[in-house]
Amino acid sequence: MAALYEGYTLCGLVPAQNQSNSGIQGVEEERDCDHVLVTDSTRSVTLYKVSDQKPLSSWTVKQGQTLTCPAVYNSQTKEYVAVSDSKVIRIWKEEDILLEKTFKATVSSDIRRVHSVPGGEPVVLFQRGAVRLLDSLLSAPQQPIEEVLSQEEAIRWSTHVVVESQQFVIFTTEQKGENFLYLQRLNPNTLQRYRLEREEPGLSPLSFSASYTDKHICLLYLYPNGHVYQSVIPVRGLGAEEGAQALPLPRSLLLVLAVGEGLLEAASALVLDEAHVAVVGVPHPSAGAGKDFLCIWNTNFQTLQAGKEMAGKIYGQLWSFSNKLFIPHGKALSVIPYECPRSCLASALGKLRQAKSDESKAPASVPSWNNLLHGEKAPPSRAVETRKTRTTRKTQSAPSSTFDQVLELIKTAPAEEIQKEVDGLISRSDMQDLQPSVGQLASALVSRSLADAAFYTPSTLAQLVHTRSLCHSVCPDLMLLALERKDYFLCQLCLQFFPDIPEAVTCACLKTFISMSDVDAEKVSLEPDSVSFMETLLAGERGSVGLQNGFSPTSCDEERSDTLSGGGTVIDTRAEDKEKISTPPEQICPVGLHKAVLLNEVLLTAYSDTFLLPHLKDLSSQHVLLFLQYLQYLYLKYSQDASPQMHGLRSPSLSQIMDWVCLLLDAHFTVLVMTPEAKGLLLNLHRFVKSQVRLVSELGKIEGSLQELNKMKGTKTDVGQYSIEIIELF
Repeated sequence: MAALYEGYTLCGLVPAQNQSNSGIQGVEEERDCDHVLVTDSTRSVTLYKVSDQKPLSSWTVKQGQTLTCPAVYNSQTKEYVAVSDSKVIRIWKEEDILLEKTFKATVSSDIRRVHSVPGGEPVVLFQRGAVRLLDSLLSAPQQPIEEVLSQEEAIRWSTHVVVESQQFVIFTTEQKGENFLYLQRLNPNTLQRYRLEREEPGLSPLSFSASYTDKHICLLYLYPNGHVYQSVIPVRGLGAEEGAQALPLPRSLLLVLAVGEGLLEAASALVLDEAHVAVVGVPHPSAGAGKDFLCIWNTNFQTLQAGKEMAGKIYGQLWSFSNKLFIPHGKALSVIPYECPRSCLASALGKLRQAKSDESKAPASVPSWNNLLHGEKAPPSRAVETRKTRTTRKTQSAPSSTFDQVLELIKTAPAEEIQKEVDGLISRSDMQDLQPSVGQLASALVSRSLADAAFYTPSTLAQLVHTRSLCHSVCPDLMLLALERKDYFLCQLCLQFFPDIPEAVTCACLKTFISMSDVDAEKVSLEPDSVSFMETLLAGERGSVGLQNGFSPTSCDEERSDTLSGGGTVIDTRAEDKEKISTPPEQICPVGLHKAVLLNEVLLTAYSDTFLLPHLKDLSSQHVLLFLQYLQYLYLKYSQDASPQMHGLRSPSLSQIMDWVCLLLDAHFTVLVMTPEAKGLLLNLHRFVKSQVRLVSELGKIEGSLQELNKMKGTKTDVGQYSIEIIELF
């Protein structure tokens, strides 16, 4: 899954007086991925080293002059190129101090942008649509420049792409509400003009982004209504002459973003790779209006995979270089590292499950020995028939409803009829074809349930979640509805299968689970594997106590002997605590079986520390104390050989347990210190830390011995199925 990491500030901003723009014209990559050029909207160009977050050099034009396009780096000559007052081209090197003493040339027509890519010659785009290579322009600066655009046509956006050693300048224009795309090829010079399809009357794209993929140029553009479109232009066959009639540019709807009330004003969408798009200035689907986020969407699966709230005003600007996003917001230009691993359906639409879990495995089929031994095709088996195949056979023989009919049915029909129709639709549909429909079905069911308190279809919603074609961003009200209706089985399924649950919803689940009584929790039907894990864990409460992970309750003598009395003196508690150590109270689970299962699901849910901590502070001290006691219980059970982590069942890892202990202590440390009931618990947690430190220390001591063993083993030899070796250390 895509991820946004902790960002940092590259520099401060001086926004315009009307706050309409950030004060930055552009950010361009310099010699490598760790250096960028930042051009402000008035007079300055600054070179930054990104990893150090500090400026290396800065250059400024004279008072009264203005930089009219972002400066770029010419990788061929190791020089910088900028334009002042629309017509003066300035070129300088890093060691130059004053721009007035460097090279400059005045051209005959206004310049829109200078574009440069690594290894390529800079290209100059003029306001009226003409394009020149920088060197040919500087050979005769006053050469006449033709007008490509009509009188009322103006350039809105441009970029530069190198395709198979061919340079292309791409720019869009607007004329009387119409939008056009120009594709200018250099050497040989050809120009192609396309007409963009109209959106709603009066709507023009807010942002454009272009990329080259599989011998096609892909154009991505975002409209104020939240619609993100993609147009694909084949590179082969481009050769139309200038002045040719504009060709229609087909488009496909890539994303429909929720914009809340009204239209977007300052937003931008940027292509990151073939499957991911970064969007800034659009509300998060589950955060509501009034908050601006930076989000990464998976366009293959229509899922929101990462989100980060941006403080301050968003200006609709976004740049990306070497897996870093540069975004001006408020009074800072922030750098946010990101990662977009190769997408797969399991990570985009379903929970990234532990490898040990077998829940995601397909139903087992009965193999044919003829097929295995002789390559013969197995005849269809009549003896093995699952419930699903029986359902499919029945629904195929009966008249079936279409997807649109089922959607209409959800609005008025009783729950039993809806359950029957949805079950039939899912059983007879191919999952790949069904994926876009599941979200609409779930949203329709949730909307009716919220509007009608007497209507609720828990089994249908659970069935839709089980398809693994849902995520929180597709149906953000589903989990809150489940909590409201006390449908904790559905909550458990969502926690298992949704990869994008916001931290606020995770904390809402935690608060509900920790506050419910054990009696009520035992009445809930839960997923069997998670229950089996806790049953195994609870069954071993009277088992033998061993040592694992560096801590054992029976070896607490040393730590207990260091306990301080109220006056600060060291007291020996070994004798009087001997009986307690044999049957430590922390070895008894402080919550019931089903309540523990639900808490485990929270422990297994993905989160970001930054977003989770503020919501954890809403928990009461008693709930925090109970949760810490449960985490202590899990830690102690994991520290025993008698009850290790169950590798065939859903169970939290030791690292997840310790991470949640740290988060709770960070969020409530002051309250816990002032709570008398928490004193013993905090001392125990302190001992846990000491035991882990001691374990790491002991592992460090034997590191040398392990390295010697590795050297002594030498080359591997084929020993068959097993071998017995005697290694003498001394």
